[in-house]
Parts: sequence; structure tokens; C-alpha cells
Amino acid sequence: MLIALTGSSGLLGRAIADALMAAGHHVRGIDTAPPTTKLSAHLNVALEDFGSAVQALAGADAVIHAAAIPRPTGRTATDVFSVNMALAFNVVEAAATLGIRRLVYASSFSVLGFPFFVKPVALSYLPVDEDHPLAPQDAYALSKTLGEEIVEAAVRRGKLDAVSLRMPWIQSPETFFREVGPRRESAESGRDLWSYIDARDAAEGFRAAVEARNEGHLRLFLSAADTYSDTPTLDLIHAAFGTLPLKHPITGHQAVIDTTAARDALGFVARHSWRDY
Repeated sequence: MLIALTGSSGLLGRAIADALMAAGHHVRGIDTAPPTTKLSAHLNVALEDFGSAVQALAGADAVIHAAAIPRPTGRTATDVFSVNMALAFNVVEAAATLGIRRLVYASSFSVLGFPFFVKPVALSYLPVDEDHPLAPQDAYALSKTLGEEIVEAAVRRGKLDAVSLRMPWIQSPETFFREVGPRRESAESGRDLWSYIDARDAAEGFRAAVEARNEGHLRLFLSAADTYSDTPTLDLIHAAFGTLPLKHPITGHQAVIDTTAARDALGFVARHSWRDY
């Protein structure tokens, strides 16, 4: 397929492009930054303009929308929300206008309210899964939650079949110890649910999603199989949240994001752990 990939120059976009190219697809990267990996083509496009979005996606067989402001820090809340909403709406609407039936949306585990909440999120149970209530508070989490609803609206109109992939902190062997190292030693680590995903595993999830043949709109969590902590998971849970109902038994350093639905729908299995970096 010819796949239009927005946000192709970022950490996630670069990994997705590599996975798609390795699988034999053609990738048209779309970003305001120069390309950072091998692509079939690259367009420097500001997707806030709808006409530019239509031109950038024209001729593609499928779209992966990974472009976004990735966190609500260092930017005003209005900027984060308005940019992410404009990008999501324009890309989805452009795909619908052009008759591109397949779309994969880069969502976030932030739809649960983590990690940028102001008032602590009341978890219903662990590990979290697709049935857990959503509780966005900040501009980024809200933009990702409403981004999924933009996708859902197009699906409801019969314009698309789609997958939204909800991911925690995306890391690589080059970034993990620099970014996560200090964080996991702090009292704030519970805000992350001690969760991460290797960019290569995330990319395989996107490859599987764009190649899938589901109808309608799947919303799926992706995660590494383990936490980013050296402390056993049950000890982390008790220290941060006290006694919580466990929907499934948790042992060792097992992650608190359940990816069973992604395994069943896409064959997703996380293969990389920071313990091997």
C-alpha cells in the first residue's frame, strides 16, 4: 500500500516508517520537520490548513495520523488543544473526502487521565483495559479523547474503518535511561502507571493496524509487557493507590495496561523491554 504517515519525523513516526518500509509498503511522510529516516516520499506540510491536508493525503491507500503536540508542557493549553484538534479533524476529514477507507490514529493512555492530571484519577481497577472509564483533565488528554471521537464520527458516517491505538510513554534504547531514569526514582512515577512502550513495538502495532481488515472503529491499548520500574508491580500499586480491585492477577514486574484486546485483534505482542537495553 501507499500509506500517508503524518508526524513521520518524530520518534514514533520514524519507527512506524521503518516498520512499514520493511514490510514492503510505500510511505509518504508528512511533517513540518525534515525526514529522519528512509521514506518513499516526504512532504513538508502544515496540516492545520485543510486544503493542504487534502493535497498531502491524495492518492494514498491508507492514513496513519501520528502528528500532534505530544504533551501539555511547554505550550499553552489553548495551543495544545487547538493544534491537536485541528490536525485530527483535518486529517480525518481529508481522508473521508478523498475516499481513503483505512485510518489509524495515534491516541494515548492519557485518555484515562494520566499522567498530566490536576486532581488524582480514581482508578476503578487494574490492570486497565478498554472497559475502564475515561477521565481526561488536561488539554492533551482531552485532545486525544476527542480525537478518537472525530474518528468515531467519520466511522459512524460510513466513511472510514479505523483503529485508535492508546500508548503510554514511547521510548527507545537511546532515550530510556535519560528520560525515564530520573522519573522512575521519583514519587511522581505513579502518574505514569510505570508504563512505557518501545517505539519498535508501537510501530509493529501500527503496521498490524493499517493492514487489518476490521470494520468500524477499534480502540486498543498498547504497552510494553513490563513496567519501567525495578520494584515489583504489586508493591508499586499498594504504595501509590492502596488497595485496588485486580481484574486479573499481576505478578513480578508485569505491566498494569492490559493489551489482550490488541493481541486478539492485531496479533500484537510486545517484544522489547528496557531490561534488554
